[in-house]
Amino acid sequence: MKTLGVIPARYGSSRFPGKPLETIRGRPMVYWVYRHVSEAANVDDAVVATEDIRIEDACKALDIPVVMTGKDVKTPTDRVWEVSETMEADRYLFLGGDEPLVSSGSIDMIAMDGKDHAVSHAITQIHSAPEVIDFTNIKAVTDTDGYLLYTSRSPLPYPRGNLDFTYRKTVGIATFDKPSLDMYHETPQSVLEKTEEVDLIRFIEHGVRIHCVDIGKNTLSVDTPKDLEKVRRMFDDTYPEE
Repeated sequence: MKTLGVIPARYGSSRFPGKPLETIRGRPMVYWVYRHVSEAANVDDAVVATEDIRIEDACKALDIPVVMTGKDVKTPTDRVWEVSETMEADRYLFLGGDEPLVSSGSIDMIAMDGKDHAVSHAITQIHSAPEVIDFTNIKAVTDTDGYLLYTSRSPLPYPRGNLDFTYRKTVGIATFDKPSLDMYHETPQSVLEKTEEVDLIRFIEHGVRIHCVDIGKNTLSVDTPKDLEKVRRMFDDTYPEE
């Protein structure tokens, strides 16, 4: 079973333009993401998917496989679907180009789980109250078998009657089989998905079960320049220089 890693890396981020090319230890952030994917034992190949020639040029200079995708692609999942139309695999592993802290071990966990599920997604525990209310952290609630019930940028569930609850957020690692990607692409955005701006909601609304795996690691995606400074500090702790 072939698993292809796809790293969507968009230059035109509304909150942080050009972030895949921001440097960590002197190398573009997208380099570290690709490196972690390429070191994963359960991922056969990996490619960066971008809409911008500047990212394409940076990848080529670092010998990173890269493909150009459409400039009007709405979501990272749509960009993975576009790659799936030209590059054949049994499973497509998505890893966000703004997730430089994600380890190859965590990637392997999702790649393995994805062999048994149409869609598999990483989650991890939230450790502080500010993270719970931060809308950039997409909260996740699962059933007793680990399948996603719902996901939201709001605190989920709302802590009205009980504070004894472990909040979890999604992490930008997921696997998809081709039929699930095709369904996603062929189905329009609903009001819920547009409201939350969370593409996983489209799968939930159309009956595609998403199996979640807690990777047990503290991680942070880069959504703002402030996040980048935090990630640079965390990177030194997570990946000490050899």
